[in-house]
Amino acid sequence: MNPLQGYRFTCTLTFGDIYAQVIIWLIVIFISLASSVALYENPVYAFLTGGLIWVLSLPFLLFAFVTTLLNHIELVAVDRPNSGEDVANVS
Repeated sequence: MNPLQGYRFTCTLTFGDIYAQVIIWLIVIFISLASSVALYENPVYAFLTGGLIWVLSLPFLLFAFVTTLLNHIELVAVDRPNSGEDVANVS
């Protein structure tokens, strides 16, 4: 028997919950691009600066998104009869 048979998973995540994270992600992208363009006289420095910003920020942004997602998943109990015979005997 499945122990989660009487439960339903629901996700209450909305776009408003991750709106600030999207804005922060866009800011990180623009800072990375701006630093790369500013250092474009030496392409190696430009590439390393942009890559460093991505590598250092990506784990934190992913952690924030995943924890937000997991905090909005609910396990809701579903009320239902035990078997089909009980439903048939009720008049």
